[in-house]
Amino acid sequence: MVGDARPSRVRAGGRRGAVGSRTSSRALRPALPPLSCLFVLFLAAPCAWAAGYKTCPKVKPDMLNVHLVPHTHDDVGWLKTVDQYFYGIYNNIQPAGVQYILDSVISSLLADPTRRFIYVEIAFFSRWWHQQTNETQKVVRDLVRQGRLEFANGGWVMNDEAATHYGAIIDQMTLGLRFLEETFGSDGRPRVAWHIDPFGHSREQASLFAQMGFDGFFFGRLDYQDKRVRKEALQMEQVWRASASLKPPTADLFTSVLPNMYNPPEGLCWDMLCADKPFVEDMRSPEYNVKELVDYFLKLATDQGKVYRSKHTVMTMGSDFQYENANSWFKNLDKLIHFVNAQQQANGSRVNVLYSTPACYLWELNKANLSWSVKKDDFFPYADGPHMFWTGYFSSRPALKRYERLSYNFLQVCKQLEALAGPAANVGPYGSGDSAPLNEAMAVLQHHDAVSGTSRQHVADDYARQLSEGWRPCEVLMSNALAHLSGSKEDFAFCRKLNISICPLTQTAERFQVIVYNPLGRKVDWMVRLPVSKHVYLVRDPGGKTVPSDVVTIPSSDSQELLFSALVPALGFSIYSVSQMPNQSPQKSWSRVLVIQNEYLRARFDPDTGLLMELENLEQNLVLPVRQAFYWYNASTGNNLSSQASGAYIFRPNQKNPLFVSRWAQTHVVKASLVQEVHQNFSAWCSQVVRLYPRQRHLELEWTVGPIPVGDGWGKEVISRFDTPLATGGLFYTDSNGREILERRRDYRPTWKLNQTEPVAGNYYPVNSRIYITDGNMQLTVLTDRSQGGSSLRDGSLELMVHRRLLRDDARGVGEPLNKEGSGLWVRGRHLVLLDKTGIAAARHRLQAEMEVLAPQVVLARGGGARYRLEVAPRTQFSGLRRELPPSIHLLTLAHWGPETLLLRLEHQFAVGEDSGRNMSSPVTLDLTNLFSAFTITHLRETTLAANQLLAYASRLQWTTDTGPTPHPPPSRLVSATITLHPMEIRTFLASVRWEEDG
Repeated sequence: MVGDARPSRVRAGGRRGAVGSRTSSRALRPALPPLSCLFVLFLAAPCAWAAGYKTCPKVKPDMLNVHLVPHTHDDVGWLKTVDQYFYGIYNNIQPAGVQYILDSVISSLLADPTRRFIYVEIAFFSRWWHQQTNETQKVVRDLVRQGRLEFANGGWVMNDEAATHYGAIIDQMTLGLRFLEETFGSDGRPRVAWHIDPFGHSREQASLFAQMGFDGFFFGRLDYQDKRVRKEALQMEQVWRASASLKPPTADLFTSVLPNMYNPPEGLCWDMLCADKPFVEDMRSPEYNVKELVDYFLKLATDQGKVYRSKHTVMTMGSDFQYENANSWFKNLDKLIHFVNAQQQANGSRVNVLYSTPACYLWELNKANLSWSVKKDDFFPYADGPHMFWTGYFSSRPALKRYERLSYNFLQVCKQLEALAGPAANVGPYGSGDSAPLNEAMAVLQHHDAVSGTSRQHVADDYARQLSEGWRPCEVLMSNALAHLSGSKEDFAFCRKLNISICPLTQTAERFQVIVYNPLGRKVDWMVRLPVSKHVYLVRDPGGKTVPSDVVTIPSSDSQELLFSALVPALGFSIYSVSQMPNQSPQKSWSRVLVIQNEYLRARFDPDTGLLMELENLEQNLVLPVRQAFYWYNASTGNNLSSQASGAYIFRPNQKNPLFVSRWAQTHVVKASLVQEVHQNFSAWCSQVVRLYPRQRHLELEWTVGPIPVGDGWGKEVISRFDTPLATGGLFYTDSNGREILERRRDYRPTWKLNQTEPVAGNYYPVNSRIYITDGNMQLTVLTDRSQGGSSLRDGSLELMVHRRLLRDDARGVGEPLNKEGSGLWVRGRHLVLLDKTGIAAARHRLQAEMEVLAPQVVLARGGGARYRLEVAPRTQFSGLRRELPPSIHLLTLAHWGPETLLLRLEHQFAVGEDSGRNMSSPVTLDLTNLFSAFTITHLRETTLAANQLLAYASRLQWTTDTGPTPHPPPSRLVSATITLHPMEIRTFLASVRWEEDG
């Protein structure tokens, strides 16, 4: 990570600054009555959402209506940083200044009441908004109320859909939609999702959008073969059934593929960045072109209308960072509308052109009462031509992808402690703490050029800077909260470099405390590993009892790490004390036997090659030959079939079969009471530790790759591959944004006959958290610690791309090769390998993946701190729950929302059919009364997923599908504090709370 090796410290008595600004919780209208009893539940009558379409323009039902959608697509970082784009800096890199775009658009909208415009990226809009005068803000509110300025999507960013985790997607959408609701009320609430630029579309994304209350979804990028088939079959628009577990229409979402990605039709771009001819209506001018442009437009509209089913079609009028001079756009669009519509009278034209928005276009489709086909798979992988598969970004910039995932973990811990400690977390003995900066930085990282790894290098560095700066106020907050909840003011330290075994406190102190916080709703048994000096240590648990510990020597560095197992209660912490034992040195525990095992698993390694060769599940009596090794694909720089090179976006190997990094590994075996490890060294730039802890039902593979050598002039894309004899029939399975599982089949697409031009890249899919293969009896699952690309290119085989370093740009706009210098050349990560009977595998991988994403957070202290309150004795263990959550229930969100208000999300994390013999897929009923120990819920309101609408008030447009009638149950009403969660269901609440005085 960034920065020096010193741990980040938070001291009691630190300087206090102003508490970070907080938005109030007034967003959800109508106003709520005052509390009249301890536990009040909000009940409301349903209300049709169609009222949001009342400002839409009139159309002509007997004509082809062309909806012109003026818009700008403003990347929250890509070729320039977020700040450089907003302020218009370095226009030599790319002419773009978002503040000027918004200034210009508002002025142009005021010039003509028929004009309309949509805006999307709230990260930019909110910054611009806060710089405006009260008078300008009033004008903008009027434009929004009149429907002339409309927000689409409404997230902080337009997030990527391949490399993003569903929890982070929900967080960033919640942040943006909350700003709109609090600033504009229901007038500013987006009715449609608008993902015009992400490079492929996930099924889980559509499901989340549906659960947020969106009526429709518009996107621009679609595989070139898929698009051709859809045009011929008139299926450019359909209903996406985005969940196999949620009952329709809960996750159904009307989906429209835009005709021209998100650009204007060719020849009709009137931005200052374009060179197309404007309207010249003076017939005396030799440049007169009205008839030419009108005739061209009429043909264009007619042709486009033929591939859509209704009497309406849409044209996007804008593109990347356009409308900095909005007048040049609107002046020509005004003329286009005038002259085209004049043909209705002059020549009997049946084309009507109007300013519109995606929501108004959708409203007209809904009123058409057509029956729509249903899609049940996803839109991965995306290719924009033969040999041009956008599957490289699934793995690009793996260090940034890991930092983002770590930051999600850290942010959830920060938010939970803020909720558990209440106001004491924000202002306390360590200064002013705030979760908002990291929340905003994480939201920015979800942008489709951020976590995707497709920005320029200096922009990627700036994304990392934003995360790093967001951690610090969270560290202050967590210190305040831990002191408040534990009753002791310690000199807390946060070691950010534990992944490379650096932590000055533990490596120099003779005694210290280890505070382990568990963000899960169930207790965990977690192996703590800390770098230490060459001593033996005594470890005591929260009750003062000695617990087993080991100090192991790392063969590659001769450094030491202390290991002990920490038992941590649900949503709480345990404090362990560590002290050096005088005059004792750790014993080296090396072995020559290439077998490691515990009570559940045994892993055997080939004595000749040092490679893993067999995995045995002792509990389930399963044995599977497994060979794992590292390989690399030679990145294509173009050939006689295509000039396409491998780059940040595109994966294109120059041959089907990868090359070994090494056919054998040098090995060292470490065996101690608390860990057994095989250290494998494949080359100077590739190594791995295969590890088993006691009571662990998975094999851990910690790999280190880099710097990838490119002195031979060959770009390299490095994979970890597992080869088994499993008869998998061309099938493998990947998760969708860390949630539901999708079946994949080699060289196949469910909705069209694929012409496979790239047998490797064309079979790669995003792996956000897991990939598995099965023969119906036995299942091999690999969990990842970040998003990666993965596939099964032959039966019984499974591979994941861990790192890539490329020497050519792939000609998709970045303009530089993926050839990072500096610390990002080295990447370390983990794969967790599970072998189970297929019928019970889900219980294993679901619960382990939950723990991987929300791992315990380790905070350190020297000990001996003063009491937080003299009259309250310190405590060494705490749980924020009075009772554990059932294993199938996940606490997705516990966060501060407003004064005495928390945001609470609970989800059923199993899908239908994943019972695993333990009823994991059964509905679960929970009583929220007195569930939490740190506070009491006094008032509960259920909302949509993004918490910007009361659920009882929410209503979506209804669509008829060709699969038969879909029941539309009335809006849900919360009638008690006892709730039921069905498979894959997420329920969201705003809870008014009263914190317990003793914390």
